[in-house]
Amino acid sequence: MSLPLLEHVSHDGEQFKLSGGANGLVQLRTSPIDPRIPTRLPVEGEQYRFHFDMTKCIGCKCCEVACNEQNNNPADIRWRRVGEIEAGDYPFTQRFHLSMGCNHCLDAACLRGCPVDAYTKDVPTGLVLHSADMCIGCQYCTWNCPYGVPQFNPERGVVGKCDMCYNRVTDGREPACVGACPEGAIRIELVNMGEWQQAYAEHANAPGLPPADSTISTTRLTLPANLGADFEKADSPRVKPEHPHWPLVVMLVLTQMSVGALCMIAGFGAGLGAKLGAIAALMAGHLALGASTMHLGRPIHAYRALKMWKRSWLSREVLSFTLFAGAASGYAGALFLGLPGVEALGVLTAISGVAGILCSAYIYRVPARPSWNSWTTVAEFYLTAALLGPLFAWCFLGSAFSPEARWMVAGAAMAQLLLQVSKLIRYQMSEEFELKSSAALLMTPLKTMFLTRLLMLAVTATVALAGTGLLAVASALVVGFGAEILGRYLFFVSVVPRNIAASFFGSVKEAA
Repeated sequence: MSLPLLEHVSHDGEQFKLSGGANGLVQLRTSPIDPRIPTRLPVEGEQYRFHFDMTKCIGCKCCEVACNEQNNNPADIRWRRVGEIEAGDYPFTQRFHLSMGCNHCLDAACLRGCPVDAYTKDVPTGLVLHSADMCIGCQYCTWNCPYGVPQFNPERGVVGKCDMCYNRVTDGREPACVGACPEGAIRIELVNMGEWQQAYAEHANAPGLPPADSTISTTRLTLPANLGADFEKADSPRVKPEHPHWPLVVMLVLTQMSVGALCMIAGFGAGLGAKLGAIAALMAGHLALGASTMHLGRPIHAYRALKMWKRSWLSREVLSFTLFAGAASGYAGALFLGLPGVEALGVLTAISGVAGILCSAYIYRVPARPSWNSWTTVAEFYLTAALLGPLFAWCFLGSAFSPEARWMVAGAAMAQLLLQVSKLIRYQMSEEFELKSSAALLMTPLKTMFLTRLLMLAVTATVALAGTGLLAVASALVVGFGAEILGRYLFFVSVVPRNIAASFFGSVKEAA
């Protein structure tokens, strides 16, 4: 039973009334009545959400333009984007438009993965908000979100995303995209979060979108009655390579080589060669950590990445490699000066380095990037350490390098080669659009580089087994290092993210 009307209040020229209900006081708008926005504010257990009606959208992209103007974004960064889905065979074809902003998910992947806690779930409205002041521009949220909502702005060095025009909504006005739509295809609604979580899938899934249960999207979709199962993204044949992220390519290969080399030296090294090798491996590790900051939009704030180590794999990677750098510095110094405690420092260096590689791998094990989200990513990273680390140490240990280590290097090279071939076969046999598209990239524009890497791995294995002198070892290291740099490049550019129709909003660019 609701309580009687309590009072009328004025809010920026609009009239509201406060009424009682089962959830307490509810603020209601009395004038003007706008069917595109709720007539009251959310109460406990509710939040705002978008409602997109595909039957009304004509693909004019007024919502895109209004969003960019409202948020002063450059043309290639669009927080609301319009894609297309299609089905049928000529002349019986259908095409519909799909306009999507942020879904303000109940279990937001961007929030969970952020290493600096730049995302918050606003309690009064339920909206997922992003703080540009806290952001360091690591772009990890852009990989975690299966809808491609957060977008990196290289000019500002930070990520940005749709916040449902938070200031407008909290002032009782419609978001810019809602106001600009000439067909009324976009609306703002209130949703009971508990009820939606139990029954959302029926109204939150659509062709061209990732499964709604990945983050529990709150967006409600009205689909055409005759929408069949054969609908797919209109840009399916036009997948292009992703950005290579060169600082991360260098960082990953160098850290894995450094860890492998120091583990080898700590376990089997002795004498002057071990001392020089430890210092050289330490320098490679520090160079790798320095290179990683070049990936950040705001590298001066890199220290913030330690903040969310309890939740974010990126924070855990930073913490692990920070410990590795400290332990490796102590180990190399103690080894060179003949100080006590060398064995303990060697063990600590190995443990922290192995943990760092694991954290690196799990950064990329995100559902929004299917070709990364596999045990093969973990295996590939560790095989790089097992391949390059011993080769690097071998250059300094010389005759101290055991024959068994040669077989380990050759085995790691061949295992890496077979892993890449098996990955390609798995992608080709998959029914998943993103994995099949990754296979198409590796076998068309990236085919030469993919085959070159396989050849270089085979050469590395052959030289490691047949070569005896320093020149042969150095040659194997150079070829193997080139193979793994090429491998990390392919790792980044061949991934196909889950997203809405990509070619219509330019979220992917040619690899450079």
